[in-house]
Amino acid sequence: QVQLVESGGGLVQAGDSLRLSCAASGDTFSTYYMGWFRQAPGKEREFVAGINKNGESTVYADSVKGRSTISREKAKNTGFLQMNSLKVEDTAVYYCAYGTRDFLGVRLTTYDYDYWGQGTQVTVSS
Repeated sequence: QVQLVESGGGLVQAGDSLRLSCAASGDTFSTYYMGWFRQAPGKEREFVAGINKNGESTVYADSVKGRSTISREKAKNTGFLQMNSLKVEDTAVYYCAYGTRDFLGVRLTTYDYDYWGQGTQVTVSS
C-alpha cells in the first residue's frame, strides 16, 4: 500500500501563490506518474496537472495553464504543485494521485490512478 499526504493548502487572497506538497510513503515504486486533481463543492473532481513516469512530460488544465507548475523529487517520493496568481475559482479541495501502471504519457482521468491522498483545502478570497 501507498499512503499519500497533501499539505500546503490554506486561505489566501486572489493573486497570491501556494505550493502544495504530496508526500508518498509505504510501498512506493521507483517509477510512477503523478497528478493533481481538485473538487469544488457540488462539482465533480477535475484534473489540474499531471506528470508522466520519466518526468519529461507535463499537462495542465486550461484553467491553470500558465499559472501552475507540477514537479517532484523522486528520491524523496514527494510531488509539488506550485500555483500562482490564484483566483477565487481555484477554491477547492486539492488531491494528489499516484499511479504505477504501464502508461508512458500523462494521465488525465481519475480512473488511471491507483492511490489518492485525503486532500488539502485551498480557499481563495476576493
